[in-house]
Amino acid sequence: MDTNGGSAEASRQIRVRFTTKLPPRLRVPTTSLAVPSNLTRMGLSEIVNHLLKNMDSEFQFQPFDFLVDGELIRMPLEQFLLAKGISAEKVLEVEYVRAVAPRKQEDPCLHDDWVSAVDGSNPSFILTGCYDGLARIWKGGAVCTHIFEGHSGAITSASVINRKGVESGNSFYLATGSKDRSLRLWKFDAAEHVEHPLRIRAYKILKGHTASVQSISSSPSREMVCSGSWDCSIKLWNVKESEAEGDTVSIKKRKLHSDAAEHEESQLEGTSTSTLVGHTQCVSSVVWPEAQTIYSASWDHSVRQWDVQTGNETWNMACGKALNCLDVGGESSALVVAGGSDPVLRIWDPRNPGTLAPIFQFSSHSSWVTACKWHVRSWLHLLSASYDGKVMLWDLRTAWPLATIDSHKDKVLTADWWKDDSIISGGADSKLCICSGIAI
Repeated sequence: MDTNGGSAEASRQIRVRFTTKLPPRLRVPTTSLAVPSNLTRMGLSEIVNHLLKNMDSEFQFQPFDFLVDGELIRMPLEQFLLAKGISAEKVLEVEYVRAVAPRKQEDPCLHDDWVSAVDGSNPSFILTGCYDGLARIWKGGAVCTHIFEGHSGAITSASVINRKGVESGNSFYLATGSKDRSLRLWKFDAAEHVEHPLRIRAYKILKGHTASVQSISSSPSREMVCSGSWDCSIKLWNVKESEAEGDTVSIKKRKLHSDAAEHEESQLEGTSTSTLVGHTQCVSSVVWPEAQTIYSASWDHSVRQWDVQTGNETWNMACGKALNCLDVGGESSALVVAGGSDPVLRIWDPRNPGTLAPIFQFSSHSSWVTACKWHVRSWLHLLSASYDGKVMLWDLRTAWPLATIDSHKDKVLTADWWKDDSIISGGADSKLCICSGIAI
């Protein structure tokens, strides 16, 4: 065994200069330092922390990540330079950023059945949809304050239509989709202080799909929602409360058979304003990012882009896998990410004409991908969830996950960002899990 080789390996050094765009109190001197060539990001993080501690004895240790030429270091320094063809002779510019990983796991919110839908678009509450047919509001991610009842099948999708209260009040509109083939629209007041959960009925039931509703998304104007279904179609619906919608509404007065029924208000029934047809299998996911554009993913292996005005398909990308989830975001809010019946998360750029190959592929999951979501404010970060029970955090600057969250004891069915610094997820273990303290 050649011990000399080993020690020579350890003693080889590389000169580095640390740079950062972080606030001044987190900036180390820009003089170059000699560091062991076999250091990993953990070792580099230790050095930066020691330098910061020398400058300020009050400094609290925090993890950092490191970039060379715009790529995150995910192997020993020397190996990284070799892989990238960078000379180890010159001074290496290494940029450090805060490491992106959750620092805290909150107490899970327990449900009576699978948690199949989550929406974290409002910072003061989380909306969940469950296989028991109920949607729930969790104030502060902890206390259930409102229960939305009426669906006769499992809820598959739930969405907060207006992310801020109506005219900045506390009135919120929600939409849910269910295996009972209907969508329901709800209104609630987040400011109502209740000791026990308030039970709420829908103000409108939207019927027209002939199979389970799988996914819903609201338009940027918040005046409409679209839905994807097992019946292979996408339907568009008005969400206005008014009854003056021409022929689209028939008011159903309920017969009052019992005392309980006397509290039921009449519920409006709405029909769709248009239907987008083209998919040949279940439409598993829809996203409505711009007024005139809807994206959809399907079990027919395709991602499609639709023109809302004409109802025509404007882009069709086949990827060879049945797809479960889809989101649009990233650079210029133009990148499409989707996951499905293999462990791979794929990202396309529809602005590249003539190429249907993904520009990124992430493959650390070990089972089907069920959810994917871009971070609202970062072009680089996104999350994914899988039947393997894990939620993963990704950065486009490296092929490895930044963090793997193991909160669930069963399949993860849904996930979203919450308050910019938390990830929420729901699963077949009937839990809503919250991981917080993510610095992005």
